[in-house]
Amino acid sequence: MDKAWLIHQNPMFHTLRPLPIPMTTHIPWPTDWLIPDWPAPAQVRACITTRAGGVSQSPFEGFNLGDHVGDDPQAVAQNRDFLAETLGCTPAWLSQVHSTDVVKADPTHVLTADACWTDQPHQACSVLTADCLPVLLCDRAGSKVAAAHAGWRGLAAGVLERTVQALAVAPQELLVWLGPAIGPEVFEVGPEVREAFVSAHAQAEEAFKPSPNAGRYLADLYQLARIRLATLGITAVYGGGFCTYQEARFYSYRRQANTGRFASLIWLVEPNMQIS
Repeated sequence: MDKAWLIHQNPMFHTLRPLPIPMTTHIPWPTDWLIPDWPAPAQVRACITTRAGGVSQSPFEGFNLGDHVGDDPQAVAQNRDFLAETLGCTPAWLSQVHSTDVVKADPTHVLTADACWTDQPHQACSVLTADCLPVLLCDRAGSKVAAAHAGWRGLAAGVLERTVQALAVAPQELLVWLGPAIGPEVFEVGPEVREAFVSAHAQAEEAFKPSPNAGRYLADLYQLARIRLATLGITAVYGGGFCTYQEARFYSYRRQANTGRFASLIWLVEPNMQIS
């Protein structure tokens, strides 16, 4: 059985442990792609790619999945084809614009939105990031899944709230996983970013620490997302603890502006499908 290395979130540190890969094909899976560590139902599958594998060349070298960053279109298409074959599903790609728009996943069209959801098997809700926060959601019944692209603008404007609204599931029935994003030690922002969050939720002040650079702040995207989700009544929140800027396996726009994008995907399979 193929295995992938999974980051297991611990309050004090990260540990690495192998998990079986829930896939329906036998194409080798790059060893550092991630599977979320959360109690999702068996018919919910998810994956986060990294730079590992792929045919993209410098400065996008590896498994770039973004078709808007200047990479060779043929390389991106080959990477995307490999992804679909490996996962045994069809990704629904979005044209992301830092909005709060949410659509139903449609693998046959690239829709302009920053989140999508589905209740259909083998259609993967997919978001592309390189420092922004990818958020995966599912219901405890394993009947609906969603993926949201939450940069600070979308997060402040309510993309998570809109995604939860689109799922139409009671908050206590939702599970959420926070994927790899830029970490709180390096995400420097201006006072306007802090104001955008604190004006809506006073508790958000806790997610901002003074930067060594006068008049600026270090922001914790993970904490800001958790505050927003808690306000909605969602407490089953997992993941976090990554830093795309400091971990070279991820693409990072702040580390290198001319770079690729990795994908966070979530999809449904038939309840009785076996892991091969």
